[in-house]
Amino acid sequence: MGFGISTTRILAWTALWATLLPPLALAGGAMPAVEAGTGLRLLEELQSVIADLAERVKPSVVNVLPVQGPSRSKDAPQERMPNVPGSGSGVIIDAQGYILTNNHVVGDAAEVEVRLSDKTKFIAQVVGKDPDTDLAVLKVTTDRALPYAIFGDSGEVKVGQWALAVGNPFGLDRTVTLGVVSGMGRENMNLSRYENFIQTDASINPGNSGGPLFNVHGEVIGINTAIINFAQGIGFAIPSNMAKQVFQQLVARGKVIRGWLGVGIQPVTAELANKFGVAEGQGVLVNEVFENDPAARAGIKPGDIITKVDGKPVDTPNVLSRLIAGIEPGAAASIEVVRDGKRQVLSVSLSERKENVIVASVPPSRTEVKLGIDVQDLTAELAEKFKLKDSKGVLIAKVDQGSIAQAEGLREGDLIKEVNRHEVASVSEFSTAVSKVKRGETVLLRVLRETRAFYVVLKPTEK
Repeated sequence: MGFGISTTRILAWTALWATLLPPLALAGGAMPAVEAGTGLRLLEELQSVIADLAERVKPSVVNVLPVQGPSRSKDAPQERMPNVPGSGSGVIIDAQGYILTNNHVVGDAAEVEVRLSDKTKFIAQVVGKDPDTDLAVLKVTTDRALPYAIFGDSGEVKVGQWALAVGNPFGLDRTVTLGVVSGMGRENMNLSRYENFIQTDASINPGNSGGPLFNVHGEVIGINTAIINFAQGIGFAIPSNMAKQVFQQLVARGKVIRGWLGVGIQPVTAELANKFGVAEGQGVLVNEVFENDPAARAGIKPGDIITKVDGKPVDTPNVLSRLIAGIEPGAAASIEVVRDGKRQVLSVSLSERKENVIVASVPPSRTEVKLGIDVQDLTAELAEKFKLKDSKGVLIAKVDQGSIAQAEGLREGDLIKEVNRHEVASVSEFSTAVSKVKRGETVLLRVLRETRAFYVVLKPTEK
């Protein structure tokens, strides 16, 4: 077993405690023995608390390794090579042998080897996996109660509070590292679909994946899942509230069922915010509403800005997706939208999430250049050629090289559905709408590309 806390970090904490203690120096520079002893006792008590915490939580942490060769029996662990690729950590969640780990630690395996702190080995069955959060649940069969950890409330975690990471980095069983929570709500890491990571400087290395991040009460506040290569002191953990919800569903159903709203969405850029009368980054823009889905039935429309879900603020597409996914299908969600500058709240009864979630991604705006698009009326043949699901609109026939249209991601075959929030069904209607734009103003287009819709803001060519 290993119990390592950085000497540098201990010295730093010692210095911090010294600054927090009352001034002890006498006029001659000497320190009273009783006062010095008090400071030392405080440090020893702090050290004792950390050491006791580590000893208390380590038995709940397991080593997870791939099974090597054909399985001989459910109870006989297989031979393995040390430090095999794909090894990781896990945490026992109840006495009956349910274990939580990362999906990427398990991979495609149906069973894995699990080694406990007392060196006992089991072949664990994979109960369920959720790639969208990178979590998996294992189950070992045993006739004795196992040491287990309990979930804490990650919603109460604060930046600056202490965190204890336990895992098996590089095959070093039950290594303990101590640090602080250095960030909350980290997303856009491209590690999983629903990201809301806790960032910590408690050392996390390969092999820590799937291991727990504890608070000072010994409660699991996160599941360690990733590090940034070549960066020191930057690790990420899946928050315990998300992990608990996924764990419960995987145990009960073997899969995770999530809510589905039925909209295409995109971020609110500065240009879009100006067009829709909201602050930049306030809410997310609905660029498409799918027929017969919950949003359509509730009256949500393209051009609405979704700002809250059940009272929780929405500022990125990832946040909206995560909030909706966390609601059970069939439940009613309270969705606040801004429509034409006015706020309203709609009650939406969610359905079950489909596999192909659509989130339009539009390139960021660039500097003003020529508009540079040629358009033509849409025909049935052209709609079939460009796989368009709609039969009304104006087709982009050409996009000039170096134009603002190209910079904003437009391309041949895109179908323009709206100009400045007004529908256009022909080239003449498009030309009329564009002609109403005054010098210096921008044009808001709603565009359909095959089955996806999105908004884009363009600067027209000055005459």
